Amino acid sequence: MSTKGRHRPKMDKNNLAFLMTLLGTGCWAVCFLWMHRISKKQNHLLDRLGEQGKRIEKLSKIEHDLIKEVHPQVSDIKDGMQEMIAAVKENTESNSPPAPKAKKGA
Repeated sequence: MSTKGRHRPKMDKNNLAFLMTLLGTGCWAVCFLWMHRISKKQNHLLDRLGEQGKRIEKLSKIEHDLIKEVHPQVSDIKDGMQEMIAAVKENTESNSPPAPKAKKGA
């Protein structure tokens, strides 16, 4: 096999610059597509977070309304409990059997 018949193209500055330009353009295209994909994922995540925030806000409003409804009832219940405790104490004291007498001499 003789290498006389083959002509190897030499890499001159113009060919090298063209090759580097093609390589750079290819890298730019890959990077662009990659960033576009990441951006779509981020937008989807932000949409989901926005929806979640709306749901949390709705639940918080419902909870706040429930607390506003229950709050006066809680203080009424506390007052009623104090009255019941006082009534039970009165009944216990008035209906309690006399204390047993101590035995003399053992």
